[in-house]
Amino acid sequence: MSTDTTTATVSTHVLDTSLGRPAASVPVRLATRSDATAGWTPLGGSVTDADGRCADLPALPEGAVQVRLDFDTEAYFAPGAEGPAAPPAEGETFFPEVAITFAVRPGEHHHVPLLLSPFGYSVYRGS
Repeated sequence: MSTDTTTATVSTHVLDTSLGRPAASVPVRLATRSDATAGWTPLGGSVTDADGRCADLPALPEGAVQVRLDFDTEAYFAPGAEGPAAPPAEGETFFPEVAITFAVRPGEHHHVPLLLSPFGYSVYRGS
């Protein structure tokens, strides 16, 4: 891992484990803060592509030490959405939003995949 002082980078992708495929069209918002007690600064967002990836997340500002990714899973599972072919009953999902907060280090890349189903999720630091 790099130990220089350049800005950290973040990427993500979403996989729908209930269907065994990437989750396309999931809205994702990105925010950062400079320490654990600071307020969140929204940076913008993206939407997952056909491969479940966000290729255009905003760059992190210098000094960011924590990042939050907010996934709008309710929009993905909504009836008529471009999400799963068979949404949950009545278009509901138990987790309408998944918010993942994690620490970042300058000069390192942080890949955070979300494994998603209508009634559960898992996340980990990828490569």
